[in-house]
Amino acid sequence: MLEGKRIGLGITASHCTYDQLLPMIDSLQKVGATVVPIITHSVLHAATRFGTGEEWIERIEKATGEKVVASIVEAEPFGPTNPLDCMIISPLTGNSMSRLANAATDSPVLMAAKATLRNGKPVVLGVSTNDALGLNAMNLVKLLNMKDVYFIPFGQDDCIKKPNSLISDFSLLPATTVSAINGKQLQPLLIMHKDA
Repeated sequence: MLEGKRIGLGITASHCTYDQLLPMIDSLQKVGATVVPIITHSVLHAATRFGTGEEWIERIEKATGEKVVASIVEAEPFGPTNPLDCMIISPLTGNSMSRLANAATDSPVLMAAKATLRNGKPVVLGVSTNDALGLNAMNLVKLLNMKDVYFIPFGQDDCIKKPNSLISDFSLLPATTVSAINGKQLQPLLIMHKDA
């Protein structure tokens, strides 16, 4: 399905969803994609109960067989000189959602997304934020209406304890990517999580 496609995977600091990173990489590779990992500065420098940046970089590079892109300078060539077929940001935190919606390119991930949009190629977003239906709701709506931006279907993961929280169903990443490359949003966009 993605045979011969070069897919950027932008990783932001939603540390609690990192257990799904390696399965996401594997799912893209199983359908033929080459995965180029790109990280935000916070991924590189954060040490949490989910692991250190160094540990995650080692695991990501081993899984992809590619060196992690960790600077804006390294990400800029994804524009005219070294384009991607598609850029994925997954997990997409509220912070990165806000910055992307408001054209701030102050991280390697956002620079790669900007470069991909510049080339008229799709950017796929995998939401993972506790404030998507709160302060970030207007940014979510802006991105939903943006040309060449597509979403991995998402829903509330805990509507009682975290009513503003949304998370994508990351198992739908390959299907969403194929659909985005073909210029279509995978449907249904709004889903019900099993645990919600």
